[in-house]
Amino acid sequence: MASISRSASAHWEGGGKDGVGQISTQSGVLKDAPYGFTARFEGGRGTNPEELIAAAHAGCFTMALAFQLAGANLKATSMDTSAKVGMDQVEGGWKISRVALTLKAKVPGCDDATFQKLAATAKANCPVSKVLNAEITLEAVLEG
Repeated sequence: MASISRSASAHWEGGGKDGVGQISTQSGVLKDAPYGFTARFEGGRGTNPEELIAAAHAGCFTMALAFQLAGANLKATSMDTSAKVGMDQVEGGWKISRVALTLKAKVPGCDDATFQKLAATAKANCPVSKVLNAEITLEAVLEG
């Protein structure tokens, strides 16, 4: 069985609310990307962990669906997925409680029933879906 390992790192200076940090990825796509309290909770400049989880989930799900489609001898001409991560304040802190995936795809020769089945399978089996302990919803629209 194959095994893959990827890494990222974070650097932080200061307190929780007044501190600042940088996030970097092994690939270098993110290098010292700024993050902090204002980016995470107030819409300020920089990225945040939830945004990165949303990006990872959108990318993972979309690629998983491409493989599901290929297994059914179908190929998308386009797929656009957005992921909206919801975080709620709970007793003891914060919790990522839900992810809403929204997909619009063009798949020639695919009927909606087949598309919905393949999209649901991709949602359930994408590695990011499997690691998240949150409600994950999917709205999948097959376009003309």
